[in-house]
Amino acid sequence: MPSWIEINGLQKSMDDFQLGPISLAIEPGTITALVGNNGSGKSTLLKLVMNLANADAGSIEVFGKPVDGKDESWKRKLAFQPQKIIGWDAYTGTTLKKMISSFYEKWDEALFERIVRLFDIPLDKRFGKLSEGMQQKLSLALALPRNTDVLILDEPTAFLDIPSKRYFMDLLIDWMEAEERAIIIASHQTDDLRKLADYLFVMREGKAIGHYEKETLLESYRRYWLDETPDGSVPGEVSRDRQRIVSADPAAAEHYFAVENIRIIDHAALDLEEIIDMLLK
Repeated sequence: MPSWIEINGLQKSMDDFQLGPISLAIEPGTITALVGNNGSGKSTLLKLVMNLANADAGSIEVFGKPVDGKDESWKRKLAFQPQKIIGWDAYTGTTLKKMISSFYEKWDEALFERIVRLFDIPLDKRFGKLSEGMQQKLSLALALPRNTDVLILDEPTAFLDIPSKRYFMDLLIDWMEAEERAIIIASHQTDDLRKLADYLFVMREGKAIGHYEKETLLESYRRYWLDETPDGSVPGEVSRDRQRIVSADPAAAEHYFAVENIRIIDHAALDLEEIIDMLLK
């Protein structure tokens, strides 16, 4: 099955910031997380995908159509929840729902009402008068019911409390399981990544560090406690603190320890947050 979104050699310059070159494919049925520190280019990349900014080089195709072409029918297949929404402040939730729902033929009114009840969203208040957390909840309530093929979320849980984050995760999982869909989520919240993501696209200062399958990445790093400090470099060595070694190639590292007669006292997998920190250094 062809990719739903194809990004090839994408580049964008803004003042002293350079994004790219970025190449990435989004497959149906997957959740891809864009991971990186603030200023890594995640939001810029999403804006380029939505054709809210113009690329300097490279291409983006959504469902086979170039995003900068005359045919914009692809936009009805995508829903985008930006981190900061411009132009909504003067409107109530009720008005926003009427405007947005009319644009999407698969709008799910029952799902919208369910999310409103779940988060106790006051639809009679102007968007600009809501707290940042409530704005995010309303934005989600206006994004999921569009029932588009692709959902794009930029830091969607940044202002949510812990119970709301849990509800948010459940909603996204239910939404993904209902039909064949795809999600792109930009987030530095480790819980989002651990619970939701199938793939991680890691970015640093506008550059692509790598595109990883999450479970494979988790299996690729291991910390070892040894009975002596190795003299040489251990295969896949990422960090060293005396007799404690982290390797990104456990099989080769363990073979090395056996050959060098270095006893492994203990070993453990790394959590996702540690691995991401190492990739971003």
